[in-house]
Amino acid sequence: MHTSPQDAPVIMVSGANRGIGAAIVRDLLRHGYRLSLGARDVAKLEAQFGTPGDMLRYHHFDAFEPETAKQWVDETVAHFGRIDGLVNNAGSGEQVLLTDDNEEALDRLWAVNVKAPLRLTRLCLPHLEETGRGRIVNIVSMSGKRVRNGFVGYNMTKFAVMGLTHTTRHVAWEKGVRATAICPSFVRTEMSSYTSKVKPEDMIQPETMAELVRTAIELPNNAAMAEMLVNCRLEDML
Repeated sequence: MHTSPQDAPVIMVSGANRGIGAAIVRDLLRHGYRLSLGARDVAKLEAQFGTPGDMLRYHHFDAFEPETAKQWVDETVAHFGRIDGLVNNAGSGEQVLLTDDNEEALDRLWAVNVKAPLRLTRLCLPHLEETGRGRIVNIVSMSGKRVRNGFVGYNMTKFAVMGLTHTTRHVAWEKGVRATAICPSFVRTEMSSYTSKVKPEDMIQPETMAELVRTAIELPNNAAMAEMLVNCRLEDML
């Protein structure tokens, strides 16, 4: 728990208005972090978390509007004076099959799941490096480690975010930045509501994901976790 608000680390979280993102916000607030939240609809953030204040700021962020990423980062630095961590949580589960001829849907998946996290990483890196212990947590998926369905668009983009995570680790390690990919199986959110493979109560809970995100942020530089693979059913992780 951070006792002094002025010294509390500043974490940016995308896709913060529901599901995993909302759970991350509540957990970090409870542990004294200052947060800068990005979402397409800022009003939904205020409805979810209340009036912004010293510990909490809201910003418009749209993966399809690149300029909103820079505005969000610039406004965060202008208000808080620093950025200690970035949680790339926003994602799309739009379904594109191997046999689908739908370039537009595929482009949307790449824009949300890959290009937006890359853009935010690039913009935040100088600020994260200044702290000497900056953190980037990418919420990926087990679909970025193995394939168990025919959703080729989703699977391809999640494998790509794994490439982004490991490239970030390689490039930014010497500056004290640590990047972690958290790869859950089914999480009890709206995105997993399509499946009947796992009962909702047997899925990973968003609150558990939030605890793992905070763990990645709080681990020291000499004990970084590159990947966290999170199962709710038995899988071979070889």
